Amino acid sequence: MRKTQLAFVIALAGGLAACGESSSLQVSDGTGPSPKLPEPNKTLIPTVNIAPAVGWPAGGKPTAAAGTQVAAFAEDLDHPRWLYVLPNGDVLVAETNAPPKPDDSSGIRGWVMKKVMGKAGAGVPSPNRITLLRDTDHDGVAETRTVFLQNLNSPFGMTLVGNDLYVADTDRLLRFHYEPGATEIKTQPIKVTDLPGGTLNHHWTKNVIASKDGSKLYVTVGSNSNVGENGLDKEEGRAAIWEVDRATGNHRIFASGIRNPNGLAWEPTTGALWTAVNERDEIGSDLVPDYITSVKDGGFYGWPFSYYGQHVDVRVKPQNLDLVAKAIAPDYAVGPHTASLGLTFAEGNSLPAQFKEGAFIGQHGSWNRKPHSGYKVIFVPFAAGKPNGTPVDVLTGFLDKDENALGRPVGVVIDQQGGLLVADDVGNKVWRVSSAK
Repeated sequence: MRKTQLAFVIALAGGLAACGESSSLQVSDGTGPSPKLPEPNKTLIPTVNIAPAVGWPAGGKPTAAAGTQVAAFAEDLDHPRWLYVLPNGDVLVAETNAPPKPDDSSGIRGWVMKKVMGKAGAGVPSPNRITLLRDTDHDGVAETRTVFLQNLNSPFGMTLVGNDLYVADTDRLLRFHYEPGATEIKTQPIKVTDLPGGTLNHHWTKNVIASKDGSKLYVTVGSNSNVGENGLDKEEGRAAIWEVDRATGNHRIFASGIRNPNGLAWEPTTGALWTAVNERDEIGSDLVPDYITSVKDGGFYGWPFSYYGQHVDVRVKPQNLDLVAKAIAPDYAVGPHTASLGLTFAEGNSLPAQFKEGAFIGQHGSWNRKPHSGYKVIFVPFAAGKPNGTPVDVLTGFLDKDENALGRPVGVVIDQQGGLLVADDVGNKVWRVSSAK
């Protein structure tokens, strides 16, 4: 047995307790336009620091920022991860989890990681459906819910163009006909294009948004590994944002070298495409900061060869220094291992004035950092289309005093009334943040 395999067995034998090294910096040090990037700290036993998923106690809820309040918009959902608001105000929620991916769970490392994710609340079967939530009387609580689409394959992103609803399954981009006000869709979908999936499908979530004119679709495709350890031949079309022609399904790589992009949104001042990205693991609690960034057509963002611009990752062999020299540094770091997934801009919200211009980010929370990071919703202020200032906590309290996860924020979106909706896939709720009365 190799030393690395033995290390993982030791970690598991210890009950997946916290192991490995600890942070020497604050999360705030790894935040902002110029985060601190210490030397990599690769240890024999990677840091494994799980926040066990326990869910909310009766009456429990997160802590909202001053001047705001939070309440459950919908409860008793099944692993809600992503949200989309239809033009009539109905809210679609993707109830979803990872598909079967046996080749990603093979070997000692895969087995251990499967146990890790299970303890963190990600081990449940995928419901494979999209549920429609309707707040008929606009009181901030969904009175009705219906199964809008079912029998999908780990659905995630959703976007509507005219009467065409696009859903990003883990392995296909699908189109459904949508009638305004419909509470369910029973017609069969049309496949727009295949997406990278299969039995090795490490980062399985696929998000989709449309261009402003509706002619193009942009789809996120995460990497098939941490840093290419499964072989770069397994990364074809991955760690990228695709541009898909809506009429033909033809696609190209819009931007690459992006390890695991999830949130996508158009910045309202400049019209630029922005994404929220999970960076790499296992080189220390302080590396590498996750980030949000504008996305340049044809841009390369480093993965797997380098991180945060042109900082070479020596674990990756063979290296590609010519490509590293082209790597673009992200615009704004949002803390190491925060698992920043959700991203929506502030346009249309009715929260207090400090939240009028900027981006809301759902941070799912760390497993590879000691102490924990993320497990909150933050707001990054913007000015003139760029981040401008220190993040503000919007929702906190997702960890209890014993470091158990009561909830884990994922998707974020502004509803038709101007409230901020937050999908919580451990709490099985959608929270709504509004101005305090």
